[in-house]
Amino acid sequence: MPHIALVDDDRNILTSVSMTLEAEGFVVETFSDGQSALDAFIRRAPDLAVLDIKMPRMDGMDLLQRLRRHSSLPVIFLTSKDDEIDEILGLRMGADDYMRKPFSQRLLVERIRAVLRRHEARQMPPEPADDRHLLERGGLRMDALRHAVTWREQEVSLTVTEFLLLQAMAERPGFVKTRDQLMQAAYQNEVHVDDRTIDSHIKRLRKKLRMADPTFSAIETLYGIGYRYNEA
Repeated sequence: MPHIALVDDDRNILTSVSMTLEAEGFVVETFSDGQSALDAFIRRAPDLAVLDIKMPRMDGMDLLQRLRRHSSLPVIFLTSKDDEIDEILGLRMGADDYMRKPFSQRLLVERIRAVLRRHEARQMPPEPADDRHLLERGGLRMDALRHAVTWREQEVSLTVTEFLLLQAMAERPGFVKTRDQLMQAAYQNEVHVDDRTIDSHIKRLRKKLRMADPTFSAIETLYGIGYRYNEA
């Protein structure tokens, strides 16, 4: 059973989320600040940590920075609506995904499972090529088994949500995906999100791909309708 560390100074979140995770078969350890979590991780590292960004003694950003000095422990951030800058910094520092408060606990469970699967796949020795898991569109290559993405042979690190959105568009290049269809692909009706949330994900997705290739323009916006992937 995977061992999950939940780090948040909100006692209500610690109680409710730990109950949900335990009901799903996870072993859960809770901490109310980053310093106590770090001390515990040194003694015994969990399989994944869910970190709030703003906490006393040591916040989530500081904790992640210290973890990344010696560990590739999978990390999911919990953020408030106004923490977009912290989200970007956290992802650059090596966080695997993030969720904004208030969040669907059902969706958090699925994100934890997805990040654990991706981390486990990355630790496994390379397997013989299996094209069933690969999606190639122009300069884009996606490995669904490992949640790995490359653009023109440059690795691009995406969150689970970003991967699912890109996959939904790239599966049918040239066809428009409405925001509702993209919400379904990324969230599976587990939580309501507004159009701005999808737009923010697409903006961040483009930015990451342009870091690999400044000329990247394969994701097109159709104003008032949605987005499409153009492999030409």
